[in-house]
Amino acid sequence: MSRAPLLEVRDLAKHYVDRAGLVLRAVDGVSFTLQRGEVLGIVGESGCGKSTLGRAIIRLVEPSAGKVLIDGTELGSLRGRALKRARRRLQMVFQDPFGSLNPRHRIGGIISEPLKIYGEPNPQARVVELLELVGLPQEAALRYPHEFSGGQRQRFAIARALALSPDLIIADEPVSALDVSIQSQIINLIVALRAKFALSMIFISHDLAVVRHVADRVGVMYFGKLVELAPTAELFAEPRHPYTKALLAAVPKPVQVAVKLAEGNGSRRAAAPPVLGEVPDPADPPRGCAFRARCPVAIEECGSAAPPLAELFPAHRVACYRVAKDPETLPEPGFPPLRG
Repeated sequence: MSRAPLLEVRDLAKHYVDRAGLVLRAVDGVSFTLQRGEVLGIVGESGCGKSTLGRAIIRLVEPSAGKVLIDGTELGSLRGRALKRARRRLQMVFQDPFGSLNPRHRIGGIISEPLKIYGEPNPQARVVELLELVGLPQEAALRYPHEFSGGQRQRFAIARALALSPDLIIADEPVSALDVSIQSQIINLIVALRAKFALSMIFISHDLAVVRHVADRVGVMYFGKLVELAPTAELFAEPRHPYTKALLAAVPKPVQVAVKLAEGNGSRRAAAPPVLGEVPDPADPPRGCAFRARCPVAIEECGSAAPPLAELFPAHRVACYRVAKDPETLPEPGFPPLRG
């Protein structure tokens, strides 16, 4: 008997309307579930809707359509105290570790604020505990955000997110604004905290290597939709959607892998071409599959309607007519020219 998911997202959408009345579909019908203790990575190019998805789940922006359920309770139906109680279960770590911390407040006040809002006893002792948890001295509570480095500020943001022992943390590009030398420290901290507290997390990133290290499953977004969703190891070993293949092909590979491919000893799947062309105009979305104009293996059916995200393989969902038609046949290297 399968466990009920902690989080269930059903056909979630977030549309914006500009001054000219044009509808911009930032998130367009995304569905997935998240189990307790699971980390789901969300990846894709800039502008694909990753951050908007995270904000819509937590209701920092109100969804245009769809439902978000926590343990079966729909967040969109909650108001007042009921919504406040539910929100303590959902916390977010933002991309910018300076912009997300109030520069007028001391670190101790920033971390203790959610504790005070929810009437937690002895917030100062909890602040000391949280600072120790993220590897910082308790004296830091008396200082201001500008006195610390970007990596230290992100540790404070993580401590604040953990303050109320939430059921779910959404980490939106938590290391992309940091120096490369610091990124690994924060990632290792997140991994350690996840193991210690069995955290459930949605980890949003454009860095596939980071997501591979952190996530149990990976969802690939393109133009506001999920185009592939699979266990991490399987997605990296057997990517199915042409867009996923192209993303992985664009990741720098060790020299020895390139040598093996040149000698014909490597995987032919790694020979997929990089992503070419531009993302469609959100104000003028194409008919059918949004990736069709950039896809080297598109077929006529791709222009009819957007393909559904279907489980074409065990625990592996793909939104692609080409893959659905012949799941076991993968495109050969040397794809035909991109269609306009």
